[in-house]
Amino acid sequence: MTTLPNVTTTFDWPTALMGETLMCGLLNKALYEYPDRAWLQALIDEEVFAQAPFAEQRPDVITGLMALQTWTSTYHAGLSDAAFDDLRADYTRLFIGIDRVLAAPWESVHFSEERLVFQEKTLQVRNWYLRYGLEPENLHKEPDDHIGLELAFLAHLAQCGLQAIEQNEPAVFEDAIAAQRGFLAEHLLKWTPIWCSLVLEHAQTEFYRGMALLVRGVLTELADMFDLKFKMDLTR
Repeated sequence: MTTLPNVTTTFDWPTALMGETLMCGLLNKALYEYPDRAWLQALIDEEVFAQAPFAEQRPDVITGLMALQTWTSTYHAGLSDAAFDDLRADYTRLFIGIDRVLAAPWESVHFSEERLVFQEKTLQVRNWYLRYGLEPENLHKEPDDHIGLELAFLAHLAQCGLQAIEQNEPAVFEDAIAAQRGFLAEHLLKWTPIWCSLVLEHAQTEFYRGMALLVRGVLTELADMFDLKFKMDLTR
């Protein structure tokens, strides 16, 4: 089985990949989909933010969970209409835009002087998806390089790695690990620092502040796992 720099042969890949799958799946739903009241109430009722299945020792994850626990503690009796409206308004301001998008969730925007979508980065990301058997549901209708979709792709690759371990397919495992490393290096680690900073600057709810911190903590953990650089500032 493959080993990577800074990863010992006793590294617990199944636990790490399962935790990554769960965390990236949660972040995908929280960031890609418009707020869903029933899902949000389930997060509160099931105390999902009591602990993290991945990167739990990272300072950003710890702080992010604290922010999310502060948010959920207010609504154990039920998410109020006002709180739900606040979340929808925050999501719209941050990721859709009224006059302008405050924290554009598309990779291409952060590499385009005109802040355009459907640019070269979008096509590069799409090719990654297609190479691993994924096709976005709204292909050609919305950008493929949304932060939520890119995190979902990481979850998919982690799941591929898990299946390869279970089926004793070392070559498939090595490919899944190499794909994660390549996708992180070429895409997510290059633009998410500024995206996280923008969300933390402009978010008006603890929910989205917490989510930005979780993203940054998870990617910091993955960068260490795969021996990659991740600058925690506004540079690209």
